Amino acid sequence: MRFRLSTILVCLVFSTLSPDTLSSTRSKFDSENWVRAEVDTLVAAARAAFEGDDAVPAYHKTLAAISRAIRRQRLDENNGFVLRHRQFIEYVRMASIDQLPDHELGFEVSDKQYFQQTRRFVEIPDFLLNRRFLSSVSRWETLDRAKAFLKEINSTRVPDSRLTYFSFTSRHLGTPDNDDSYRRLLIVVPGNTKTSVPEKWVQFGVTDPGTRNRTRNLSVVSAVPNGDGTFNTYFKDYFRTYRRGGSISIKGRWELGYGDDNCARCHKSGVLPIFPEEGSVNPSEHPAIEEVNRRFRSYGSPRFDKYLDESKFGPGLGSGNPAERNRRFGDGFSETVVGRSMNCAVCHRPERLGYLNWPMEQIVISSYIKGGHMPLGNDLKESEREELYEKIIEEYFAVDDANPGILKSWLLGDSQARSLQKDGSK
Repeated sequence: MRFRLSTILVCLVFSTLSPDTLSSTRSKFDSENWVRAEVDTLVAAARAAFEGDDAVPAYHKTLAAISRAIRRQRLDENNGFVLRHRQFIEYVRMASIDQLPDHELGFEVSDKQYFQQTRRFVEIPDFLLNRRFLSSVSRWETLDRAKAFLKEINSTRVPDSRLTYFSFTSRHLGTPDNDDSYRRLLIVVPGNTKTSVPEKWVQFGVTDPGTRNRTRNLSVVSAVPNGDGTFNTYFKDYFRTYRRGGSISIKGRWELGYGDDNCARCHKSGVLPIFPEEGSVNPSEHPAIEEVNRRFRSYGSPRFDKYLDESKFGPGLGSGNPAERNRRFGDGFSETVVGRSMNCAVCHRPERLGYLNWPMEQIVISSYIKGGHMPLGNDLKESEREELYEKIIEEYFAVDDANPGILKSWLLGDSQARSLQKDGSK
């Protein structure tokens, strides 16, 4: 009788335990092996998402699953675990922000808060809302009239406050409202460092000749130097609405309900340098390209104010060292033409132009490298540029235990990465 009663009591106890509790009684959760496995899964998913948009949903599911596991196991409350894996914990949190409701921009605050708090930095200058100008800038065929208007504005300004402008065809991306629209008019409106007036890069998407579907997007990216060698950058996309009778209204893309994009994905350096499609810029406007890129270089190191801590995403492309490259790609590789060209981090590091790290836009990276614009000062053959791109991406995203890539090594921490290398070399 006592035996039967004991058996019944044991059954009752187990019937009240949750599946998670039962699981933990069968096998203790091994957080260290879990981290190693999840870092591999995360980096592989990130690489797939970098290489193709079709893989982005799977990447987001991977992030969500890791976040759930961290909460379920209370790993973020475990001081010892956090101390050992702070980079991993923070990376997962930061990389997941743009999946939160009203955080499409990828910032710590909501999109609504961001646009409210940064309004003065990203407002369109009043003179660019002139009806005559807006009508002219809407089509490629009438763009000369828009430029004549800007020239008229400059005639009333002192040299330091004059606009720099030119039209071009982008080699990278279409506009947010039209993936097939590459024509642009860029206007750089000078700021004033002493009075904290931001320098604004105002870019209008321009409708292609003969196209009925009007390009709507215009964007403002502003730069505010901080006086310590850094600058804060702010972003906003606007959409134009073309009405019968010729009127054109402008409102924020987000306010119109079209959502937004993760700003830092493309704008790792805050403001992007301009490398137009070859032959798309009138020779008379070439000095304007040189001037805007000179301004870009003069701003200093990019920051995103209080809205994003870019250091949480770790080192970027080209951060490897010669010994690691020789181990990965073969003895002597670091001294080859391609090996010596894997020097992105000479400029792209926190004290210069910011790291090129994930999340980042594949089209921009590929275009700069394969198009011959990066790395600066390297005269490479087309085949060498193809190899350079492949090697830089492999070095960053590799998950091999014997030769973990830049992202995996950083997520695991140096000591764990070295341990994996030793294990993998046995």
